[in-house]
Amino acid sequence: MEKREERLEKQLSFILEIDKVKQIFRQTYLADGERKENDAEHSWHIALMAILLKEYANEEVDILHVVTMLLIHDLVEIDAGDTYAYDREGEKTKREREVAAAKRLFGMLPKDQGEYFRDLWEEFEAWETPEAKFAHVMDNCQPLFLNDASDGKSWREHGVKKSQIYRRNEKTGNGSTVIWEKMQELVQQNIEKGNVQDNQYV
Repeated sequence: MEKREERLEKQLSFILEIDKVKQIFRQTYLADGERKENDAEHSWHIALMAILLKEYANEEVDILHVVTMLLIHDLVEIDAGDTYAYDREGEKTKREREVAAAKRLFGMLPKDQGEYFRDLWEEFEAWETPEAKFAHVMDNCQPLFLNDASDGKSWREHGVKKSQIYRRNEKTGNGSTVIWEKMQELVQQNIEKGNVQDNQYV
C-alpha cells in the first residue's frame, strides 16, 4: 500500500505541474478586449458559469461532476498546447497530442486519483453523458460570450465565418437548447455588426 508521504509528494508534484496551465494562452480576449485569457482563467470562468447556469441544462446534471470536469479538461494543454477552435490542421493531431499529455500528467498522481481524472477527461471528450454535454455547452458558450463582449475582436482578427461557429457548435444544443439559442442570437448580431462573416451553413 502506498505510504501517506509518497502519496502527498505525488499530489504536490502534480499541483506544481498544473501551475503551468496559467501560461497557456488562448485566442479569446477578455471581455474588455485588452488581452487574451489563459487556460486557468477560462477553466475557472466556465466552472462558475456551470453553477450559475445549471438550470438551463437539458437534463438533470451532477453539478460537482460537471465542475470537476471543467476544472481539469484543459490541463492536457500544458503539453499539447491550445488548439484554436477553427484550426483545421491542428485539429488533425489534437487527439494524439492530448492523449499523450493526459497519460503523462494524470500519471503523476496516485493511481486512484490519476485514473479518476483520466476517466473524467475521457468522459468530457466523448460528449455522451448529461454532464459532458452540459460541460461542453459551457466550454463553447464562454468564448462566444467574450467575443461578443469584446466587439468580435478575435473573430475579426481570424476572419471567422458563421459556418465555422455553427460547425463547432453542432452538438451544443444537445446540452442546452436555451443557451444555444442565445448563442445564435449573438452570432446574428455580430454578423450585422460585421464582426462575423455571413455564409451559408449546411
